[in-house]
Order: sequence, then C-alpha cells, then structure tokens
Amino acid sequence: MGVDMNLPNALTVSRLVAIPVLMVLLAARFPYHDQIAAAVFLAASLTDTLDGNLARHRGQVTELGKFLDPLADKLFILSVLIVLVQERELAAWVVVVIFGRELLITVLRSLSASQGSVIAATPFGKTKTVLQVAAVLLLILQRPYPALELPATVVVLLAVVFTVLSGLDYLWRFRAVIERVERPRAMGGGAPGAESPVDPLVRRLHERMRGGGLTLAVAESCTGGMLAAAITEQPGSSAYFKGGVVAYSNEVKERLLEVPGDLLRRHGAVSAEVARAMAEGARRRLEVDVAVSITGIAGPDADGTEKPVGLTHVWLAAAEGGGGRRFVFPGDRWTNRRQAVSEALTLLLARVED
Repeated sequence: MGVDMNLPNALTVSRLVAIPVLMVLLAARFPYHDQIAAAVFLAASLTDTLDGNLARHRGQVTELGKFLDPLADKLFILSVLIVLVQERELAAWVVVVIFGRELLITVLRSLSASQGSVIAATPFGKTKTVLQVAAVLLLILQRPYPALELPATVVVLLAVVFTVLSGLDYLWRFRAVIERVERPRAMGGGAPGAESPVDPLVRRLHERMRGGGLTLAVAESCTGGMLAAAITEQPGSSAYFKGGVVAYSNEVKERLLEVPGDLLRRHGAVSAEVARAMAEGARRRLEVDVAVSITGIAGPDADGTEKPVGLTHVWLAAAEGGGGRRFVFPGDRWTNRRQAVSEALTLLLARVED
C-alpha cells in the first residue's frame, strides 16, 4: 500500500523537515544565522495555511494529511519555542501555557472525532496562531536587532492572552463534547428499570400539553428525529404527541409535508418560508393542534450553499396562527443540533404556556 504524498502533504512534511534546520540555525553562531532562521520560520509557517487550502481546492484531503497537519503544526511551533527557552530568549512558563492549551484542544478534538463530529477553527484560535507566529518571529529577530525587544515582549504577552482565551472559547463552544462523555454513564447506571434523564424543557412541555388537551407533531430536517426523541423520552407523551416526519431530503419535504417545490427552489431548504411550510404541512397531514418544524445547516460544512454553518429556522404552526425564529449557532454539528432542539422546545413552551 503506497503513501499518497501529494503537494499539500509534501508542504506539511516540509514543516517537519524545517524543525531540525531551525534548531541548528538558532543554536549556531555565524553571520546572519538569525535572519536566515527567521526567513525559514516564516516560510514554513506560511505552508500551514497553504497546505490546507490546496488540499480542499484540489480535492486532495487524505487521511495522511489529516494526521500529519496537526502533528506538524504543534511540533513545529513547540520545538522552536523550546530552543528559544534554551537560548534564554523566552520564559519557560510561556511554553507551558501554550503546550497546555494545545494538549487540551487535541484531547477535545479527539473526543469530538470519536463522537462523529469535527471541531472547526474559531476566530480566537486563528488569532492565537497569527500572534504566536509573530511572537516567535520577533523573538528571533530581536537578537540581531535589539530595538525589537519591546515589540517582541508585547506580542508574546498578547499571544499568551489569546492562547488562554482561545482555549476557554473552545471549551465553552464545544462543551457538549465533554457532556456527551458523561451522559452514557448517567443513562446506563442505576437500578433495573431506571428512567433516562428527561430534558427539563420536555418535562414542562409534558405538564402543559397534558393539562391543555392539545395534540402535537413535529417536522425535522437537520435534527434527524432528535426533537421527536427528546419529546418521547418523557413517559406518557403518547397522550398528546402523535408523531413526526424526518424530511431530510427536499423530495420528502414535497411528498410528505406538501412543501411547494417552487418554494424550495426560490428560498432553499434552509429558510423561514420552508420552515413554515414544513410546520403547516405536519399539522395538516398529522391532524394535530400544534406542529413545530426545524430546518438548518448543522455543519461541519455548508453543503454547497452560501448560507452560514449553524443557520437554523424553527417554526410553529397552530390554528390561531404561527411564528418562527432564525438562529446562527456557533458550535459543532452535535451542539448545533442540540441547540435547535432546545429552541424548538422553548418555542413550543412559549405557545402552550400562553
């Protein structure tokens, strides 16, 4: 079995090859060795952006590239930082902070991948990377050019601040990844016959629906049945929940929910107009008092549309009128879907509590 060494992968490998070269240049003492080291570092850093863009543009994303790219990134920057600590150009605690953050995010990405979702880079993360590269470049160049000592110190401090902030941002945005690690334990333990945890919103909805004598149906696209599953986790929900339609494709939206084809072509499946048609179709076809729909782009990509990842429309249809809300969720695929379910339940509660 051969190794697919295409151009993007070769650029990634070049960063690994640059590591010993940079270490020698930083430790050596000959004319212009620091300037050469800075040039090599900058050139190697630019390949980090270039290899990913080329791989996506050329359709050359490979398993080898997915493995090598994050490995090369971390080894490259950390190796240079360690040499700078040895050369007394950088405090060791800075490297500890940067390494700790990278380790934390690596573990988070691995957990997310094992759960079938991808953690995309965040604005904080991208800013952190740019500042780290600028900080290292200035640390190298301050040796032959002492006037750069103050700018180097300022940028290093900024890089540390954004390193910490980006780590906290990742933990907050993708907290559902950690929650899902614990969830199986909570659901799997307990005495025989113990019930699974029920969403508090579902418990409240259950009380209101049962007391009001209303019937309910759902129409889902991006959530793939998660809303129906959440509602039916509550024992006794069959008293008011009649069923739902998982209309993942436009064909099913047209056939089962009677969403007009020209509406789909004009506005796209992820739109307020289609969300409304889905909810009204579910209410009509399943003959219920209230129906709620969800349609969105959960991620990790936008499925060829220009609409942003996380864009979600939730709509409620009832005899006395309907209404909906638009969201752009910032999380990963799983988090976006969970948030869509929560917002649909919130919309339902607001109506039945009125």
